Amino acid sequence: MAIKNSQIALDDPRIKAAMVELQALIQHHYPAAIFRETVGEDPEGAYLIVTIDVEDTDDVIEVYIERLLELQIDEGLSIYVIPVRPLDRVSV
Repeated sequence: MAIKNSQIALDDPRIKAAMVELQALIQHHYPAAIFRETVGEDPEGAYLIVTIDVEDTDDVIEVYIERLLELQIDEGLSIYVIPVRPLDRVSV
């Protein structure tokens, strides 16, 4: 869900650079990953949604979690990454 009047801007140079870096980290291990950037509100921040065809998204998280925490804690960026499986792979 997008936020109106948010302090988070996807075109902010720091946010853009962090998003590009996180995408590169993930794509290095998962070249077929599909990325979508959005602004979210719970918590408020920039979100990188990664659609990736894997059995366990925890494996994907291991690829970027250390750098994501550095970006959040050390650099104060409100960035979140959410790996999701393609709809046709999700059990109903």
